[in-house]
Amino acid sequence: MEDNKVTFQFISEPSDVNFGGKVHGGAVMKWIDQTAYTCARTWSGTYCVTVYVGGIRFLKPVSIGDLVKVDAYVIHTGNSSIHIAVDVYSKNLADTSFQKTTHCVIVFVSVDQDGNPQAVRPWTPMTERQEKLSEYAQRLTKLRDTISKEMQPYF
Repeated sequence: MEDNKVTFQFISEPSDVNFGGKVHGGAVMKWIDQTAYTCARTWSGTYCVTVYVGGIRFLKPVSIGDLVKVDAYVIHTGNSSIHIAVDVYSKNLADTSFQKTTHCVIVFVSVDQDGNPQAVRPWTPMTERQEKLSEYAQRLTKLRDTISKEMQPYF
């Protein structure tokens, strides 16, 4: 089993419903954070904190009673950061294939007992797809830096 990827699967429940009768976006975001945290923790072997969730894209709704699959996988590491891509898929139990419903990138930082950042082992892309995902993560980092500078006067 790859230690840079985690998959959760479960059935969406009636308690996940929004006012439109589909799964609430907040429930999807919770699933994303739980799966991504597990991936970051598995990779680092340490406690990790979420420092950024970005570019969350809801592509299709998830229906109550659907089988949901959440894939989280390491796409880049920094000194103490772990960039995790997350894809959410769902399907009616009678269907044969999943449809992608959501995508985002979450950045975690490995921290010690005092909450200070600590080093993580580097992740090295091994395939062309992984290389492209790593480049994607690095481009997103530059975009976040630009946005942070732009927002600085308003903090």
